[in-house]
Amino acid sequence: MQALALQFNLSETTFILPSETADARVRIFTPTYEMPFVGHPTLGTAHVCRALGLGANSLRLEMRAGVVPVDAHGNRWTLTAPTPGWRELGMPVAALASALGLDENDIGDRPLWVKAGTEQLIVPLNSPDAVRRTAPRWDAMAAIPSQAGFGMAYVFTEIGLTGRVPAARWRDSSFPKAPPCSKTPPRDPRPPTSGAGAWRCNGHCPLRYEISQGEMTGRPSTLYLEVASDRHIRVSGDVVDLGEGTVTLE
Repeated sequence: MQALALQFNLSETTFILPSETADARVRIFTPTYEMPFVGHPTLGTAHVCRALGLGANSLRLEMRAGVVPVDAHGNRWTLTAPTPGWRELGMPVAALASALGLDENDIGDRPLWVKAGTEQLIVPLNSPDAVRRTAPRWDAMAAIPSQAGFGMAYVFTEIGLTGRVPAARWRDSSFPKAPPCSKTPPRDPRPPTSGAGAWRCNGHCPLRYEISQGEMTGRPSTLYLEVASDRHIRVSGDVVDLGEGTVTLE
């Protein structure tokens, strides 16, 4: 599975297997390592499972991070993410800003390591301009590792918070590919929306966001994030079929 994921060289490649506890068991691989859970491939895999007759508009997918429920209205799928955990940044904000190629005053409120399957460093920035100016220094990012030993960050800014229930746009960035020898993996053009929801669990709820991703890589994507009053994180997106084929292993 890892070899196939490397060959396809996509952000994530999923494999559907039989499950004794859910409609299907799913394993998710980047080109270099396996992920316990991540949002985008979960939505897409649920869409494929329905097409394969493994379930209807409500599915339960067994991941390494636990069983994830996924529901559909047409081709818009919504997952409920595993219960997240979090920890503090554990370093000066100025050092993080330098590693991201930013000024300290570009960093917003309380960067956090959050985990809803795979630990990610979630970094709020103060403006869309700061998102676009982010230029990580890979050597410095490698010195800010997650629990799995990877240096990575998800940067975003909030646009247009209104009303008692925040309903806003959330713009983030994807970074250029890391050098092949770096421990910092290439930036996923579909960043960790469920992790962003975990970051928001530390604030006032309920809230809803429309999230714009992938601008910097020319692969735009729109997702919908809801953090409910009970702190459950739900991520929705429209799944589009691009093609199909067969791989024969010899």
